[in-house]
Amino acid sequence: MQKVDIHVHTRAYKGITRMGADTTYASPEELIDMYRHLNVSKGVILPGGAVECSIQLQSNEEVMAIVEKYPENFDWFCNIHPRMGGNSPDYDLSYFIAYYKERGAKGLGEVTANFYFDDPFAQNLFFHCQRQQMPIIFHVAPKMGGYYGLVDELGLPRLESMLAKFPDLIFIGHSQPFWAEIGDNVTEENRNGYPKGDGFGEGRIVELMRRYPNLHADLSAGSGYNAVTKDPEFGYDFLEEFSDRLYFGTDICAPENKGAEFLNLSSWLDNARDRGKISQKAHERISYKNAKENIGIEIPNL
Repeated sequence: MQKVDIHVHTRAYKGITRMGADTTYASPEELIDMYRHLNVSKGVILPGGAVECSIQLQSNEEVMAIVEKYPENFDWFCNIHPRMGGNSPDYDLSYFIAYYKERGAKGLGEVTANFYFDDPFAQNLFFHCQRQQMPIIFHVAPKMGGYYGLVDELGLPRLESMLAKFPDLIFIGHSQPFWAEIGDNVTEENRNGYPKGDGFGEGRIVELMRRYPNLHADLSAGSGYNAVTKDPEFGYDFLEEFSDRLYFGTDICAPENKGAEFLNLSSWLDNARDRGKISQKAHERISYKNAKENIGIEIPNL
């Protein structure tokens, strides 16, 4: 089945390589070629505009230009750093968000700015995203400094406080410290990695998704793939229960990712449906319908 990739990164121009590696971001053309092998109809580009994360900084305008060139292949989110404008936690970020929404952005993210989840700067971003009805994709970091993403402790208490405070904002979770919390085997030592093993119990992600209907999640990268495949039977139940709030994704960055294990998610989901482990309805929702119905991604021929 064709899919929508809710989480991908690309650059129009090959730029500086990652330090210590001869690796650049994948070009749009390289992504389109990779998508042919993954049954992906459309990718949602997340601009890399935060200094905490990007090796090659990217503007919203560059992403707009890519989407304008390849409208059948890509859609996009805008990315607004919480310090934009006046470097103030009460700055009117709606000024930026509304501008890009009017020009086709379907959400905001990936949020990689390194603030605590409940920092006034982060809360101001959430307030304006809720005000503009723009869902966000966020990256969780284990601590301040040396990492990128919004910071929370084990158990995600700060995320929970924001879910409660902004009930009309769709929060789409991502990253190792987020997905490590799917089970009860997460520790301070393994929360920024990929906890393995089977037979674990339900963790905070399950609890939070049951309690807060505005918490959604993307299955991209090694973190999302590991979360649902490390204990397949647990994963199948999770996918079925929350099928209306989960999104297929890849998090492809470099052309070298074409051999990455996490790209097996597409065929793994297809296999789960074919074997009756998840329903056809759940498979369709995760593959593309949630992106279309919850986020407004335009999907030709689907």
